[in-house]
Amino acid sequence: MDKRLEELLARIHTLQDELEEEYGKRREELFRKREALAGEFLRQQRRYKVNLLRFVAHSRPLVLLTSPLIYLGWVPFLLMDAFVTLYQAICFPVYRIPRVRRRDYLVFDRAGLPYLNLLEKFNCFYCSYGNGVAAYTREVASRTEQYWCPIKHARRVLDAHERYPDFFEHGDAETFRTRQEQLRRQYARTRN
Repeated sequence: MDKRLEELLARIHTLQDELEEEYGKRREELFRKREALAGEFLRQQRRYKVNLLRFVAHSRPLVLLTSPLIYLGWVPFLLMDAFVTLYQAICFPVYRIPRVRRRDYLVFDRAGLPYLNLLEKFNCFYCSYGNGVAAYTREVASRTEQYWCPIKHARRVLDAHERYPDFFEHGDAETFRTRQEQLRRQYARTRN
């Protein structure tokens, strides 16, 4: 890979690390404030809670009519989750690809928010699950792609996964054949 691209990618990764660190600091700060002002904090938070019946009554009719379609998404998410988990459990050991920890992608921490009613909590659970499964699937797929076909596309890919910049240039047959095994063993950015 060209030196300038390597430098830019290194800066991006450094910024991502700094961003994670800053998010961590803010979470700790919120936790400290919450501990110090636990009772008052909860009272303040509960003031913003909307009664479930009022929440439903004030929803637009089209929102209510489309909600069954949204909730039908549980089926493909559950199937995808089961398939990806089974797939990596069987295939990753064979290819010596590091396993993806599902729990790193499925985070359910909104249920305790006192300003959410029951339906809002359920919706948060559903969104956490759907987005978590999507992120988990993407990471499993990116590791699979790194093993089997680490070749960049001829045209730009929007929001490519983080392994993509290390892939071989489109049409670079020599590098693909000479470095494919090396890249198959290179999971340096594996977070778990």
